[in-house]
Amino acid sequence: MKRISVIVLSALFLTACVSKKKYLALEQDNGELKSELTKTKVEKEDLETRFAKIQDRVDNYNSKINELTEDNNAKLVSVDGVVISENQKEALRESLKNVPPAYMATAKTLKDSMNLAMKFNLKSSMENIEEDEDIVINIEETVVMISISDKMLFNSGSYRISNKANDILQKIANVINSEESLDVMVEGHTDNKQMKSNAAVKDNWDLSVLRATAVVKKLQNDYNVAPEQLIAAGRSFYQPLADNDTKEHRATNRRTRIVILPNIDKFFAMMSSNK
Repeated sequence: MKRISVIVLSALFLTACVSKKKYLALEQDNGELKSELTKTKVEKEDLETRFAKIQDRVDNYNSKINELTEDNNAKLVSVDGVVISENQKEALRESLKNVPPAYMATAKTLKDSMNLAMKFNLKSSMENIEEDEDIVINIEETVVMISISDKMLFNSGSYRISNKANDILQKIANVINSEESLDVMVEGHTDNKQMKSNAAVKDNWDLSVLRATAVVKKLQNDYNVAPEQLIAAGRSFYQPLADNDTKEHRATNRRTRIVILPNIDKFFAMMSSNK
C-alpha cells in the first residue's frame, strides 16, 4: 500500500514539473510577442510620420504647379516635342518674321525652325569677317567655327596678344554681342615643338591654355563680351590639321579656334524677357 502511494505521488510530482516548464516557456514566448508588437507599433508610427511629411511636400508642389497653370502668361505648350511657354512661342514667331521664307522652306519642326533662324542670323553677322589664308570660317548646322592663325594674334611662342589682332577680335565680338543666346568656346592649338628649357611657358598644354585665356580676357575686357558666354580651352598639339613634319604644316597647326554655339535655353530666356 505504501509502495503504491509513493508511485502516485512521484507521478503527480513529475507532471507538475513538466507543466511548470511549459508555463515558463509560454511566458517567454508571450513576452517576445509583446516586444515584437511594441516594435511594430513604433515602426508604424514612424512610417506614418514620414508619409505625412512626404504628403505635405507633394501638396506644396501641386499648389505651385496649379499657380503656374492658372497664370495665362506661364502656360506651357508642347510643339513638335519642344515644351515652351505661350510667351516664348509668340516671341519665336516674331523672330522668324525676319528670316526669308525661302530660307525656312526645309523646316519641318519647331526645332528645325529655331536652328535655321539661328543659322541665318549667324551667317548674316559673319559677312563683315573676310576669309583668307589666316582666317577660315566653317558653319555646320548652327555652329560657327572661326580658325585664326597664331601670327594674326600672337608672337611666336608667346601668349600675349599683338595689336594686329584688334581688328579681327572686334569683328568677332560684334557677332557675339549681337546675340545674347550664344556660348563661345575659345580653343588654343599648337604645333608639337617643345618649349625651350628656360622658357616662361613650360609646355604646349600651358601655351594653348594661356593663349585661349588671353583671347577670352581680351573679348571681355576690351570688347564687352559677357564673361558668362565665354569658355577657354587648351588642346595642346593633339588635334592637328596636318602632320607636324614641315614648317608650313606646323604653322597650319598653330591656331586659335573660336567656336560659337547657340544656347537654346538662353534663346528662350531672352525672348521671354523681351516680351
